[in-house]
Amino acid sequence: MDIPVIGVTPLYDKTRQSVWMIPGYLGGIEQAGGCPLILPYTEDEEILRRAYEACDGILFTGGPDIDPALYGEPRAEYCGVPDTVRDVLEKQLFKWCLAEDKPVFGICRGIQLFNALLGGKLWQDLPKEHPSNVEHSMTAPYDRGVHAVTFTKNSPLADIFGAESAMVNSYHHQAVKVLAPALVATAVSEDGLVEGAYIPSAKFIHCVQWHPELDYKVNAQSRALFKELTRSSQIFCAGRAQKIS
Repeated sequence: MDIPVIGVTPLYDKTRQSVWMIPGYLGGIEQAGGCPLILPYTEDEEILRRAYEACDGILFTGGPDIDPALYGEPRAEYCGVPDTVRDVLEKQLFKWCLAEDKPVFGICRGIQLFNALLGGKLWQDLPKEHPSNVEHSMTAPYDRGVHAVTFTKNSPLADIFGAESAMVNSYHHQAVKVLAPALVATAVSEDGLVEGAYIPSAKFIHCVQWHPELDYKVNAQSRALFKELTRSSQIFCAGRAQKIS
């Protein structure tokens, strides 16, 4: 089978005015047998569509806070400054993926974005709005578990991990507050936050709050997450090739 191309949403450094990427997003896809492609940082729908069409799956990366306007709330003073370009381009990508059932995996900001776009709500800052003793903003090294998540029984994540719970890394200050109706929780943290979710009716639309891109080299379960994205993207790729032929 052809190697599936998996689009990776870009990171943007406003100070340096440069597009960049955390190597683990690309490395996680490569080790799973996929070909990562960094998508353009643009609001131009025609350019974005051309890049999207080259992909068999999309990985939504971590990054800046989402504009609370996407989930119908004013921006609190402790909410970070949104990246409008990313909000626009990722909203459009997600819309296309939903319509065409293209495989999608969201990490950190990814789960927050999916939740917001599907009608859910977010905590704008956990220390201010949902304080707890669970460590959600860890320090380096980032390839270690700092808190536990419990998997929903018989959920895809429980199957992938082959366990009832796992220790995960954690680096975020926002999180799911109200889960969107279309999403089903697959993992919950010790303090009750939804840390994994999926759309049951889709072929592969999954998201997690933690960072498999930072520990996949030492964590077989993180590698398994990238493998599932790549496997689903390969199936999508094969189906597309069959239609063309």
